Formats: sequence, structure tokens, C-alpha cells
Amino acid sequence: MDVLRYDHCYTGEKVMSRGCIVAANVALFCLLAFARSGYFSPAHRLSGVGVSRSEITPDVLAARTGRMIESQTFAIMRDPVALAGAQRICSPRLQQAFQRASVETGVPASLLSAIAYLESWGDARAESPAGPKGIMQFAEATARANGLRIVYATHYKTTRAKRLVKKTKGKPVYKTVVSRTAYQVKVRDDRFLPDRAVIAAARYLARMEDKFGGRDWAVFAYHCGEGCVMELQGLAREALGQNAELTVAGMFFAASPASHRELYEALQRHMQRDWSPTYWFRVKRAEQLLHLYQTEPGEFRKLVEQYRNPQNPERRANDRLVVWMRSEDVLYQNCDDLRRATGTQLVPVFQNPEFFGFSVAGMNSRRVFSSDPDARDLYLQASPAAIGTLSYIAFETRRLFDAMKPKGEPFVPLNVAELVNTKDALLSASGRAGGLDLPQHCTGQVFDLDLAGMPRAEREALSFVLDELGWDGYLGFIQTNGDTLHIGCSPSARDFFAQVFQDAVEAEK
Repeated sequence: MDVLRYDHCYTGEKVMSRGCIVAANVALFCLLAFARSGYFSPAHRLSGVGVSRSEITPDVLAARTGRMIESQTFAIMRDPVALAGAQRICSPRLQQAFQRASVETGVPASLLSAIAYLESWGDARAESPAGPKGIMQFAEATARANGLRIVYATHYKTTRAKRLVKKTKGKPVYKTVVSRTAYQVKVRDDRFLPDRAVIAAARYLARMEDKFGGRDWAVFAYHCGEGCVMELQGLAREALGQNAELTVAGMFFAASPASHRELYEALQRHMQRDWSPTYWFRVKRAEQLLHLYQTEPGEFRKLVEQYRNPQNPERRANDRLVVWMRSEDVLYQNCDDLRRATGTQLVPVFQNPEFFGFSVAGMNSRRVFSSDPDARDLYLQASPAAIGTLSYIAFETRRLFDAMKPKGEPFVPLNVAELVNTKDALLSASGRAGGLDLPQHCTGQVFDLDLAGMPRAEREALSFVLDELGWDGYLGFIQTNGDTLHIGCSPSARDFFAQVFQDAVEAEK
């Protein structure tokens, strides 16, 4: 985990270069300035996140790229066919096809395997509702442009119908009319032939690598298209300088709502269309996962079990929280459980909106949790990691919002809608006698934010910060009930956010 402290800047276990120390000094100056403004500013910080993207160093970029690639595990492994797909991709026949294409074009067989894995799970007969087909999911025009044959034959359908010709002495006279209607029948489609489709994909990638100056851009073009790459490379050059070395990762982490706005908006547009800006990161993770399957199949199967949808193994997991919150987490049944956990697993939430940037004032008005007069304080708790996550999100959102300088929009403390809850209270509120679809609040590791009424620019800043932390694998979130965000940190990040909580305790003294 890449953490920026007052005196050191780390990536994993390695101390960063002198450039990072300079960046740390700059960050420390900004941190002290932020503290002087009367806002909470944690001592434990993540490098290059949010507004700090403008100060990102090569070392921090490398660390963020690595975390981004790692975080794609969920996007891949949550699918029920992840294991079957790996088995197909790693079969001797397909591996031979990937190796032959690699020898001819120089494109690594592992890269071709990864793309086929993501595109079709190795299914040669795969068809997308949008039109692409085959193991490499070629659109028809792209397939033809890369030498694949798609042949149609014209057939005719004969129909007979009676048509009124005239009436004789009041009686109708009919004539049988025969007509022929032409229609097309596909008699050949090379997209469904792996040996031909794989080599065509390899040739396309080799050509894109020459055209755009990098294999990462070739992979990006495979998903987004050549026009998309030309647009984003042009905007990246304007943002980073004409002499900068352009990479997909460098382009992706260059923009934010506060800097390089045109590049940021273009990336957002493509993200909303088909998530293309994250495709290269997914392909890199798919390479790693397939290598794991080939070398340590037992470890691969453990990942399959870890990311399987616990509610319905036959369907994809909808969100990270479903796979993160498992049986090892405590589930609080009732208020007595909350009382016993107070001061150990659960701690009171901070109630200083101006300082911490979030408010819990609306919680009681939104929901009556219990007739117990002491229940209010019991529900104003969460785990230290959850409160640290909330505090960190508010910190990053407010400083990004301040950097955006929106006209006429003051920062409004984030509205916390719910913290810890109990199974009894949730079942009573839902009127259900069975299980809960989202029991994560009963762990104390999850909280809700209400977005209703949030200023436009602040909502944009919050959305960006959540994506940042999600892409780096620190948290997961889903939007439920319209304007409610359901947020929880990853199990591996709980220690970091618990440290942020301790920073907040010290800051409030």
C-alpha cells in the first residue's frame, strides 16, 4: 500500500526516490495549509489521489498503475465462467493458435490469450448482442478489414397469394400470384474459426502498435477504436506536453475535475459508454490471472471461490461489498450486541461537520431504529475502519472541491444516512421474515451517504474520489434507493483506514 506520511513516502516496502521526497514536502506544505484552514487533514495519506494527481511522480504513477491492475481482479473473477474460461483459453489447441500468431506478428501469446479471455471466455461461438462475434469478438467491418472472410449467399423465398382480378356477374375472380423475395444467408464467417480470428487480432494489434507508438495503445484501440485513441492521445499531449512519453496509464491518471478538464471529460464520456479507459488494466490483470491458472491452478481456484457471488453462485457478483463481507465479519443481531461491541469493535462517529466534512444530523429523522431511548447513540457508531474511510473520503472530496473553485457553491458536509445497524432492526423495517439482501451494515464496516441536494460540483468531486479509491482497491460502493451510496472499505485496507481514524481522534483533541 502506497502511503504518504509526514516524513516518508513509501511504495510497498521501498523508499521512493528524491523526487518523491520533494513531492512529500510539497504535500506536507499543502497538508499544513489545509490544517490551518480548520479542516481535518490525516497524517496517513495516499499518494497521487484526487487533487494530488497534479503532483504525481513516475514512482507514484507506477504504484497506482500496479494497484489499478490488481483491482481489476473483481471485474474478472466475479463472473461464474471465469474458471471455465481459463480452462478453454489454456487448452492445447488454443495455446497453439496464440503461439503461432505470436511468432508471425511479435504480439505476445499471453496478451492474445488475455484479450480472448476477456472478450469471449475462450468460446469460439460467442456472440454479442451488439454484433461482435467469435473468440476475439470482431465486429463485421473490422473483421473484413483484417482479412477475415464473411460470405453471404442470396436465397429466395417463394410465396403464393390470391389476388382479386375482377368481378363477373357479381362474383369475384381471383388469380394466383407467385412472388420471390430475396434474403441473405451467411455461409461462411471466419470470426468463428479461432485459428483465423486469433491471427487477425494479432495483425490488428501489431498494426495499432506501429500506428500509435505503444502496445498499451494498441490494446486500448482494440476496445475503444482508432478514433478514440487519436482523440485521447491528442488531449494527453496538450495536458502533459508535446515531449512527454505517452502511456495509457499516464493518460488515465493525468486528469481530474480540477486539472486537464478537457481530457477528464473525454475519459468520463468513454467510461460511461463502455469502460474503455480501464480496458488495458483489465487485460494486464487477465494476463496475470491466466499465468496463475497455468502455474498454480489451486491458487486460481481459491480466487474463484473468494470472488464467487455468495448469494447466487450462478450469477455475477453485483458489487465488491458482496464478496468482501463474509462470515468472518461479526453480524450484530440486536441492540444488546451493539452495547457489547461499543468501545471495541465499534466506536462513536465524529460529530463535528465543519471540521470533518460530514454530518450525521439527518440520521434520526430518516429512520426510527428502536423504541429503546438509548438506541440513538448505539446507531451512531461504526468500526474504526469505517469511520476512518468516511473521514478520508470527506477529506479528499473537500480538497478536490476547493481546487475546482466552483462559483457560488459552498462545500456542504457529506450527509451520512446510516452507519451500523442490526439484523432485527433491518428485518423489522423491511417487513421481511427471511434473509437480508444487503446485511453489510450489520458488520459495522459499511455506511451510507445521501446524495440528495448535494451541489453539482461537490457531487462530481465525491464521485471522482470514490472512483479513485475504488480503482486502487481501497473501497467498494454501490448506489441504492436512488440517491443513496452504500460504501465500505476492502478488508486489506481496514488497517490503513483505522490509522486514519486514529489521526482523526488525535486531531479532535
